Amino acid sequence: MFKSGFIGIIGRPNVGKSTLLNAVVGERIAITTPKPQTTRNRITGIRNVPNGQMIFLDTPGIHRADTPLNQLMVGATTDAFRMADLLLLLVEAPAGLHRGDLAILHGLEKIRRPVILVINKTDLVPADALPALTAAFREAFPFADALALSALKERGIDALLDTLWQLLPEGPPFFPEDQMTDRSERFVAAEIVREQVILLTHKEIPYSTAVVVDTFREDEAKKLISIQATIHVERDSQKGILIGKGGGMLKRIGTAARLEMEKFFAARIYLELFVRVQKDWTHDKRMLREFGYSEK
Repeated sequence: MFKSGFIGIIGRPNVGKSTLLNAVVGERIAITTPKPQTTRNRITGIRNVPNGQMIFLDTPGIHRADTPLNQLMVGATTDAFRMADLLLLLVEAPAGLHRGDLAILHGLEKIRRPVILVINKTDLVPADALPALTAAFREAFPFADALALSALKERGIDALLDTLWQLLPEGPPFFPEDQMTDRSERFVAAEIVREQVILLTHKEIPYSTAVVVDTFREDEAKKLISIQATIHVERDSQKGILIGKGGGMLKRIGTAARLEMEKFFAARIYLELFVRVQKDWTHDKRMLREFGYSEK
């Protein structure tokens, strides 16, 4: 008997969904930062096990969608509701039963598939606080099961995988057994650059940038990958901040991104970064499609 299925990871922004995806897949395929709304696209992570394939869908955090970009991000999450065989509602232990969690639970009332409560960041609260927190969530919604873990510390991951295996339906493999994600190498490279922009800049800059890989050339003989990428911003002032005095900020971003890429691709990386202004691109549906943010 072979089991397979799609498992949607949903929750509020910044509760650790991408960290959990990386932990269950065993590889760092999704970028993670302390800032909310880091994840913009739905990212598929594939865990192959004997006689089974678990396909995890990391989704943007559910939040108020007040721009076309935010609306597409929330749309990617609601699509996961329909695609998934199982749903993991990820919440954070320090926040307790947050009103944002209650809003998500209200939206799940008509979903006819198992929903598992996963309480994350348990390393930040006393262990004796977890039973009451679990009971509060169970009173609010009929979860198929409830688990507590720390995705960052990778504690409780095996118990989660065991639970998912029990609930996973019979089915064929959807991906080759050596594949970890459905995203392209270009996508991964662009996300690594965007991650460093988020980590190294402040205020509105992380939320006003999109990264597009213009060229991706691999020289297998030299174990060298040459990448040119453009960081798009909305205003000239943002371009100046990203470049920095004497190009210092852009150099910092490029150096940090190159080092992360070399870990991921296991090759030497030659990286060139450019900055371009695309006025108000977060409100332009045509530009959103060009930058890889679409309704599909």
